[in-house]
Parts: sequence; structure tokens; C-alpha cells
Amino acid sequence: MSQVTNPILQQYVVLTEFLGRALGPSYEVALHDLTDKNRSIIAIANGHISGRAVGAPLTNMALSILKDRSYETSNYRVNDYGLSINGKELRSNTMFIKQNGRLIGMLCINFDDSQYQALARALMDLVHPGTFLAELQERQESPLPAAAFAGQTEKFSHSTQGVAADAVARELERRGLTADKLTAADRLAIIAALDEEGIFLLKGVIRDVAPALGCSQASVYRYLAQLKNDDEA
Repeated sequence: MSQVTNPILQQYVVLTEFLGRALGPSYEVALHDLTDKNRSIIAIANGHISGRAVGAPLTNMALSILKDRSYETSNYRVNDYGLSINGKELRSNTMFIKQNGRLIGMLCINFDDSQYQALARALMDLVHPGTFLAELQERQESPLPAAAFAGQTEKFSHSTQGVAADAVARELERRGLTADKLTAADRLAIIAALDEEGIFLLKGVIRDVAPALGCSQASVYRYLAQLKNDDEA
């Protein structure tokens, strides 16, 4: 548990521990303080689910929420698609903690239902042996279609370097590019996408983005300045 200075968030620290115990080990509960986005987690229960601990940064999804300010018209988000550090699919839910209308924190509950999916498959195998399940699977959509959520996947990381690496890798894959063959136009487009997602709200993240894009930190600053000038124009 990290030191908490805001008395409103202090109340949620106990709630985080309580929910972790009450819901059980399949539910991770994480409390974020937005004062320091690079080390935002100030309390966490069942952190084994995402592989994070106190001091981990905001996720790409949380940064995107800060960037688009969607919290201004909503008090929570439910049933987002998440992916843990070890590749487990999670159901992610986020409540926005506000003080006089200003967002100061987030309380997130991430559910790992993998063991229940395995149990359901085993039960169906028992009840419907043979080819029935294979035929059924062809007709039904996956409850968590990774491809369908490719642009909205919340990736959990224990460091800002991991957040940056995941964001760059996702953009490279989406565009069918590799870091060693990027043109200036490619880098500008990728940095624009990262900026839109709020990645640059993390302090010092440029030093992690630059090598992932095969360029210098100065180049990233120039690209960002170019984007800003284009917006103003």
C-alpha cells in the first residue's frame, strides 16, 4: 500500500482490500491515484491476476479515458476487454472517482473467468459428447473476441516502459510495419495515434517510445511539435 494524501482516496483503500477479500481470488481490485500517472496504483488486491503491484502505471485504456475526457459524461465503464501480462483475457470495469467534478482516481475491478470457461467446456463435453460441440462452436461467436476488440484492449503492465512498448507494438502490428523499416511519415502517423491514446500523458515516456520506433528522443519531440502546429493551423 502506498502513502495516500487525498482523504477521499484514503476511504477507497479499505474498500479495495474489502472487495478483494469479498469477491475472491478471481477478482483483482486496483485503486489509482491520478496525481502520479507513472506510479498510479496506490492499493491493489489480488494483483497476481494482472501481474501488477503498488506503483504500477496507468493502463493504455485509462490514459485514453483521460485524453478523450469521457469520464465527464459518465461515472463508470463496464465489461471492457483486458489482457494481463501473462496473456490472460480479463473483464475490466472502472469507476471514476471525482472531487468537485474533477477526476482524481479510478477504482478498477478485473475479473479472470478462465477457470470458469474451462469448467463450462468440461461440463459441455460431458453433456454433449461427439461432434456437437465442434459444430456449436462454429455457429457461436467467442464471448471475448480478441480480434474484434483489438483497438480497445486494455493492456496491463508494471512499468511505463511496458505501456510504451505495448502501445508501439500494437500500432506497428495494426499497420503491418516493423520498427526497422519506418519512414518519417510512418513515425509521424504512429506518434499521432499514440498521442490520441494519451500515451504521452506519462512523464518520461518519450525515452521509451523513441527506441521502440527506431529514432531519437529529439525526433519524437519534433514529431509532437509538428502535430501541435498542424492542429493549431
